[in-house]
Amino acid sequence: MTGPTEDHRAAGGGEPPLCQTPDASPVALSFTLPAGACDCHAHIYGPPERYPYRAGRRYTPAPVGLAEYRAVLATPGVKRAVIVQPTIYHDNQITLDALDAASGTWRGIAQLKPDVSDAELRRLDAAGFRGVRMHTRTGLDDLEAMAGRVAPFGWHVQLHLDARDLPDIGARLAHLPVPVVIDHFARVVVRQGIDQPGFSALLTLLESGRCWVKLSAPFRLGDEVSPYAGVLPFARALVAARPDRLVWGSDWPHSSYHGAMPNMGVLLGLVGEWAPDPGTRDMILVGNPARLYGFE
Repeated sequence: MTGPTEDHRAAGGGEPPLCQTPDASPVALSFTLPAGACDCHAHIYGPPERYPYRAGRRYTPAPVGLAEYRAVLATPGVKRAVIVQPTIYHDNQITLDALDAASGTWRGIAQLKPDVSDAELRRLDAAGFRGVRMHTRTGLDDLEAMAGRVAPFGWHVQLHLDARDLPDIGARLAHLPVPVVIDHFARVVVRQGIDQPGFSALLTLLESGRCWVKLSAPFRLGDEVSPYAGVLPFARALVAARPDRLVWGSDWPHSSYHGAMPNMGVLLGLVGEWAPDPGTRDMILVGNPARLYGFE
């Protein structure tokens, strides 16, 4: 997928561009947030002298981290979170440290290769990791091998993909020995309409019970004007299909996004529009994350 919200490498191979600083003042919600609500997709960054960047990274994060994320969660009262390991680091240490600081109230998603040792998988599992993330842009040749490695731990495979890939890889996903969690509405392009083949394939996979979908990053789908009205029919269709397989995520701090920075309160408040029924909304915010990530 291409467009203004995509990651960009610096011209001439120089330092990757610095990301925008996220909005630090969430607006108030129009509904009462249920106890146990979870932000199921966020990233934590840290000082490069402590967490060195990989060569050839696609972006340079804004100077925000654990303290800023905790502050932005505190306004709506979100206590649970799922931290997704960024690709710009050499290992999962920054997410390990974030989970340790959260004292059991957060979970993690790792970046791994299939040759990861059993000892490392056990260490990550004990720390609160519950899945491994893979990207179609870097290839899915190791998908089945990676799924086989994490299956004994009860983990899932989280995929950041383009909806246009789903008709081709849907059969592979359906036969994996682990659940599949698909990021960001599968990155559908809203202007292509709700009948686009990729979204139809997503609905089929969701209805089969073989995947979960993150209602996250609506600002990355081609409608960059808050509150992202173009996303509403897609969200409503997913809610109508399998509300028991949906979770919400903020995608904080919205790295390598080049439009007007989203507001955490607006993003969380959209769940009220996408799922007007309070029971369904509570399922998406509390019950589903508790099952998927093992919260008590």
